[in-house]
Amino acid sequence: MQITDLQIPNYERVASAHEADYRGFVAIHSTKLGPAVGGTRFWRYASDEAAIEDLLRLARGMTYKNALAGIPFGGGKSIILRPGGEFDREKIFRAHARFVNIFGGHYITAEDVGTNPDDMAIVRQETKHVAGLHGLSGDPSPFTARGVFRAMQAAAKYRWGADSLSGKTIALQGGGNVGYHLAANLHQVQARLIVSDVDSGKVSRLVNEFGVNAVAPEEIYSVDADIYAPCALGGTINDDTIPQFKVEIIVGGANNQLLEERHGDELQRQGILYTPDYAANAGGIINGCRELLSWEPSQSLAKVDEIYDTVLAIFDTATAAGIPTYKAADRLAEKRLEE
Repeated sequence: MQITDLQIPNYERVASAHEADYRGFVAIHSTKLGPAVGGTRFWRYASDEAAIEDLLRLARGMTYKNALAGIPFGGGKSIILRPGGEFDREKIFRAHARFVNIFGGHYITAEDVGTNPDDMAIVRQETKHVAGLHGLSGDPSPFTARGVFRAMQAAAKYRWGADSLSGKTIALQGGGNVGYHLAANLHQVQARLIVSDVDSGKVSRLVNEFGVNAVAPEEIYSVDADIYAPCALGGTINDDTIPQFKVEIIVGGANNQLLEERHGDELQRQGILYTPDYAANAGGIINGCRELLSWEPSQSLAKVDEIYDTVLAIFDTATAAGIPTYKAADRLAEKRLEE
């Protein structure tokens, strides 16, 4: 395996690896609070530069997510470049596990976009530095969705004075694992759902199970709704989409929802209450504490529900300081890192 270290300022270590069909990257942003934890993303990118840019943002986001959630882990992330055509998935994930091993426990991986507990079981055959295994913490998506739901309730409380979502219209982008479980939570409290996904099969499942309304992927930004919930890939809050929004609140499970930080400033100018992504979507890593810290399931669930109070604290800080909510979240996370 050929390993190359990349010199990236403000990151503890960033490296790439290549072996046959396997090409991967690992970034460790910080181990100040503990081992860097962050999932493996299995995805196709337009270029290596695009993959590295995504990797760095995701790793930094994990540092802040874990700090804000009050759990003893740092931030890291890994990406496997998905090959074109046919490939041997087991060989690729075994190679990735050997790459993870070179970090000596300073980086612990788990699932992310494009990966699942079966992949992590393969990784476990080559390294112990992995979480999200069957029979342990398992699939994190129900817990991520639960945290997003609690964040959504907090945002509703802050904006409308009550945290009930009954009768509210939510524009849900992405019907994957997190989007599906979030839809289930929202359906249970009688919210109205408008959904989109590039995968028509995922949309059909939501329509059949929850009776949602479906729109084309490019239409989800401009629907009449109370809340926009991005639960697919990042960067969907940008110069093109912000003028289309007809919502009062944005809260979802996707990472890196703001294409650039200035888009958080623009949301504030537009009067849209933005819930910082890494505050809302921390439920998955909190659930991982069952595996990593031997927490009881009830302990994890209680910690996920604390996302409600964390989000309200972010809004209060933003209002008191007169700053956008994404800056308030960073401020709270950085305070915990300093402490």
